Amino acid sequence: MMIDNFKYTILLLVLCALTACQRGRTYFPKDLEAEHVQLVRFDKALMNVQKDDAQGTWDDIRVLYEEYPAFMPLWVEDILGIPSADTAYLVQQLPAFLNDTVYGFKATNEREQEVFADVSDIEQDLSKAFSRIQWLYPETEIPHFYLFISGFQTPIYFEEDLIGIGGDMYLGSDYEYYNRVVYDYQKQTMRKECIPVDVVSAYLFRTLPYTSSKSRLLDQMMYRGKVMYLVAQIFDELPGYEVMGWTKEQWDWCVTNERGIWHLVMDKRDLFKTESLVLTSYLNDGPFTSEVSQDSPGRLGIWLGWRIAESYMEHNENVSLQELMAEPDAQKILELSFYKP
Repeated sequence: MMIDNFKYTILLLVLCALTACQRGRTYFPKDLEAEHVQLVRFDKALMNVQKDDAQGTWDDIRVLYEEYPAFMPLWVEDILGIPSADTAYLVQQLPAFLNDTVYGFKATNEREQEVFADVSDIEQDLSKAFSRIQWLYPETEIPHFYLFISGFQTPIYFEEDLIGIGGDMYLGSDYEYYNRVVYDYQKQTMRKECIPVDVVSAYLFRTLPYTSSKSRLLDQMMYRGKVMYLVAQIFDELPGYEVMGWTKEQWDWCVTNERGIWHLVMDKRDLFKTESLVLTSYLNDGPFTSEVSQDSPGRLGIWLGWRIAESYMEHNENVSLQELMAEPDAQKILELSFYKP
């Protein structure tokens, strides 16, 4: 009898261990076929523009307008800040932009060509991600993707059915010219491997808008936390800190101090505040979350929202991802999450 009880105990422990290993839900079919995403290499075409001869420059510009009719006018107007019709000024300014040594554009453009000599890894990750988005939302039309040079202005660019990726914003956290244009805490995500998560999270924030009628911290952080939970499911092979754009040390600090963080937020009743300074501290990027600790990473409120959404989905297995994203009642999600770190 004792042997049978021992065997039963061992079996129970094994099942518990397997359950722990399989904690979390799987939302996507394993055999989901990925629709191929291709990065249009506008950055390469731009580097081929004749820079020393005005007529040659104009001839190459005409080719760019012909081959990239959707993107070229947008790039000229929004990145160079030149009216698309002002071709005389464009012939003058485009070579200056490509050859610039004062702001480091020439060296940066050359570095961008080296870093993005092969983009097959990005295309593969975006193909898988957008196929999953399309599986969740069949009406989704996969955008056209352009890799471009932004002059340190923007990492992700949206316009109707296209998404532009500023390759010069992803040259590696240690790239020397970033010291001139960004803060140290921003460099963590300025790596090539961050592009798929940046693109997908920006796309989801754009296509799944904030629908709550309330503007409390709770509502804001649950909206953002739900989106990041969805991003984490789409990139289910990535560790959480890569999805958040943190270092592993920052993530581990949050996990270790999760109980204390939550008690602090509750004690201060920050969840129900609407003051812009409080919202900014918890939700905006920064070197730390000032409402919590100088040892914390920025955007801690988004991480808390993610953790609550994760707990909610674990306790409500009948709720789909689409239903989670469509639920505007942050208070309901919090209560039914049984979140108690």
